[in-house]
Amino acid sequence: MHDATAPAVNVEGLVVPTTLEAALDPVWLSAALARVGNGGKIRGVEVLEVIRTVATKVRFAVLFEGQDAPQAFCLKGFLDVDAATAKGGATTVLEADFYRDIAARIAVRTPPCVSTIIDRAAPWGVVIMRDLITAGARFCSALEAFSADQAAQSLGQIALLHAARGLLEGRPWIAPRIATLAAAQYVPQPLLQELLDGKRGEGLPARTRDAGLLIAGMTALAGEDARRPQTLVHGDCHAGNIFQTDDGPGLIDWQLLQKGSWVLDVAYHINAVCDVAVAEREERRLLAHYLEIARGLGCEVPPEAAAWAAYRASVVYGYYLWSITRRVDPAITNVFVNRLGSAVTRHESFRLLGL
Repeated sequence: MHDATAPAVNVEGLVVPTTLEAALDPVWLSAALARVGNGGKIRGVEVLEVIRTVATKVRFAVLFEGQDAPQAFCLKGFLDVDAATAKGGATTVLEADFYRDIAARIAVRTPPCVSTIIDRAAPWGVVIMRDLITAGARFCSALEAFSADQAAQSLGQIALLHAARGLLEGRPWIAPRIATLAAAQYVPQPLLQELLDGKRGEGLPARTRDAGLLIAGMTALAGEDARRPQTLVHGDCHAGNIFQTDDGPGLIDWQLLQKGSWVLDVAYHINAVCDVAVAEREERRLLAHYLEIARGLGCEVPPEAAAWAAYRASVVYGYYLWSITRRVDPAITNVFVNRLGSAVTRHESFRLLGL
């Protein structure tokens, strides 16, 4: 979906908006979209849709002076957020840097990004992309259950990302994140235990719901993952971060872009997008499918037996991410904790990590 010859332009000196009202101001947008508007002022702004999750995504159309037809865009950033959410502003800079420096250099389908606005001191970032919906794309919902064939298609996009491991060179801002997550304990162990003992952990055995084991599992997994060949990792490839086009699926939401091994994405993806029964029945076939594509692209992946062992242990990563999640609709969180926790249970992931 992106034009490989046209990386996003970072608009220097422009204030990063922190409210929806500021982001939709015609004067600010005229500056932010100066390249695509040929310097023309915006005559009008029409809001098409506002989607508020942790970040806000606003779809809008603008009409530039000297142009006859409106153009549609999607702006993403932390807008009108509380102080606790604002502390995660570094992730918005990370995503902006992805579109500024990486998106045009990989073969993965991504939204065409026309502008990034970054305040590294804050830190805070905003990205403005072409609106894919008006172009005919469909965004999957977070709770959309993929068939095995759908998961195989999206694994192909993930393999393309992993094949771009050379882009890690000279980009220290793409850092290992799993170790940071394991050490930071953004949700203290007592609160994590309370969350897992609540509705999100219903149906999972006590060992899987043990917060201490989960934190220890993340620490152990971070050590194992660091010893594997490193590449670009999406870090959050559930169905809500996938869009569908006539040409196939693509990936959005690069706020957890990181340096890590292939298996973090693959184990998370299969068990997040598939219902438990489908994942249990199809995961070995899907893993073999990914490995075949990855080898064909020149990725450094292990033989199938070793890959299967790494896969079984690595489902802890996605399970931890959703176990600590507090600012997402509980209906979504509960489903993901169940899907990924069920995988941790059947694969005895904690035992494989020496716990």
